[in-house]
Amino acid sequence: MTRSSDLAQSLRQMVAVLQAERQALAGLDLDGIMGCAVSKRGLCDVIEADSAGFQPDAECQGLLEAARRLNEVNRQIRNLVAANVTARLDALTGSPALYRSGAGTRPAYSYASIAR
Repeated sequence: MTRSSDLAQSLRQMVAVLQAERQALAGLDLDGIMGCAVSKRGLCDVIEADSAGFQPDAECQGLLEAARRLNEVNRQIRNLVAANVTARLDALTGSPALYRSGAGTRPAYSYASIAR
């Protein structure tokens, strides 16, 4: 395999892991989310090694952009889930400060909007 095809294969795997992560987030599957986190970390190391000093071709550029978009959407979903859990805990406990450090007045997570 050539360096370009190795990188493309790793990026395809990353896109697949990011899609699996979205499914795990949607199902609130903690084992799936953690498994995806481990896979993403390993693939980041492989992609970094494959791309060192290498200018990606058009296919790799497209895969990189797809991975960036998927990762951003997953980040927003994680933040929304965390904000929802925080709101529910606050409602159940009647004490919003119980789960906050008190270092600031802003919540650690806030609802995000998707800007285009």
